[in-house]
Amino acid sequence: MFKNYVFDLYGTLIDINTNEWQRKLWDKLAILYKYKGAGYSAKEIAADYGKYVDAEKRRVRRRHPEYTEIDIKIEKVFRKLFTAKGVKPSKREIREICTAFRCYSTTYIRLYDGVLDLMDTLKSKGKRIYLLSNAQRGFTENELNMFGLIPYFDGIIISSDEECSKPDRHYYDILVERFGLDRGETIMIGNDYIADIKGAHDAGLHSLYIHQSISPEIKGELLADFSVMDGDVYKIKELIVR
Repeated sequence: MFKNYVFDLYGTLIDINTNEWQRKLWDKLAILYKYKGAGYSAKEIAADYGKYVDAEKRRVRRRHPEYTEIDIKIEKVFRKLFTAKGVKPSKREIREICTAFRCYSTTYIRLYDGVLDLMDTLKSKGKRIYLLSNAQRGFTENELNMFGLIPYFDGIIISSDEECSKPDRHYYDILVERFGLDRGETIMIGNDYIADIKGAHDAGLHSLYIHQSISPEIKGELLADFSVMDGDVYKIKELIVR
C-alpha cells in the first residue's frame, strides 16, 4: 500500500509525561551546576533558563525567517547557563546535563503496546521507516536507545537539529528531499491533528491519525486518510500495511 512510513515519536510510539517546571527539578539542577562550579539557586537557574530559551528562539527566527515553526538546540541553553557563571563546560558535561534534566523532569515513559510488533511487521515486508519528531536530540537519543528503536529507522530527523518543526512545510520537505521520498508512496503516522496530520496534508503526504490520551483536542477538520480513535496501535497494521 505504501513504501515509506514516517512516524511521530511522542504520543505515537512513546507514551511520556514530563513536567519541566516542578520545583524539585530546579532544585536538583541547581545542585548539579554547583557541582561543576556554576553557582545558582533553584529560582535563579529556572529564571535564567527561560530567559536563555527565549533569546535562542529569537536568534533562530532571525536566521530562518522562512520558517513558521522553529526549534532550538537546548544544549546551547545549558551551555549558556555555565558560561554566564564563568565556567567552560565540555561537550560530555553538556550531554550529562541534558540526560539529568530529562530524567528529573520525566514522570513516566513507556512504549505503547503494539509498537514493536508494528515495526517488525514493516521491516519484514521491506518497508522503509522514518522518524520525524519535534524533539531535542539531547533527550530523544537516550529514549530511542532505551527502547531499542534506532535500528528500525532508515532515517531520523529531529527538529532541534534542523531548527524547524512540524507542522511547518519546510520540515516535511527536509524529510522528503533528504531521503528522496516519493510523496505519493509516503504516509505520516501521528497523534497530533495539526502538527502530524495537517502538516503532512499540506506537504502532499498521506496520513494516519491515532488518538491517544496526550493528543491535543481536535478543534477543526481532521485531514487524515486513516484514523484510529481508540489508541490501539495494532489497528495501524490492519489499516495501512500490505
